[in-house]
Amino acid sequence: MASFHHHLKSGKKGTAAGHARYIAREGRFSDRADLIASGHGNMPDWASGNPQSFWRAGDKYERSNGAVFREHEIALPMELTVPQQLELAMSLIDGLVGNQPFQYAVHAPASSLEGCVNTHLHLMYSSRRPDGIARSPEQTFRRYNAKEPALGGARKDSGGRSPLELRDELINLRSKCAFLQNEALAKYGHSGRVDHRTLEQQGVARAAEAHLGPARIRRMDAASRESYVSQRSRLFES
Repeated sequence: MASFHHHLKSGKKGTAAGHARYIAREGRFSDRADLIASGHGNMPDWASGNPQSFWRAGDKYERSNGAVFREHEIALPMELTVPQQLELAMSLIDGLVGNQPFQYAVHAPASSLEGCVNTHLHLMYSSRRPDGIARSPEQTFRRYNAKEPALGGARKDSGGRSPLELRDELINLRSKCAFLQNEALAKYGHSGRVDHRTLEQQGVARAAEAHLGPARIRRMDAASRESYVSQRSRLFES
């Protein structure tokens, strides 16, 4: 059953390099066996194609309390095969970040509740847009200079926009995410579709499903898990 999960978050100064190691399953995260694909793109010349160099510079030079990265976390439809999911991941990357510096990873852990594979995309990207101006690592993360761009940092894509405009952008991103997933489902002959809208907007008269979290699921005994899964199935069939 196709379902939609898309979460967009920001990472503050000092958190980017560590989070990049987490999604790439590097360092202390290397013992996790759920990584099926990873990569990066659009890094500036000074990073020499090394995303860790880019994120470390952001952690060092971004202003205090500033966001070094944003991240899309997107569930990939379980109806698709792994190669089809990876093809979709590439389409999502192209559609959601364009020419901005990014790093991605696709994880496929087993669900804590039902035992099925929960394949999802982590897509980290910098909101500082390339503009053709060569900058040092330090200058890249300085404040943007509207009068003389060559003297300031790369402009953030959220710069100068109102909260309403940012809200509309998020809605558009979620809509694009759903569109690309539905394109892939249709391409490979699946009738199920995802919907980025709220249940109320879809006209569905039920409460949104609560997220249990791995820790709570681990505390449930086998009978409680089976009962929850059964009730969940009836809920989605109704």
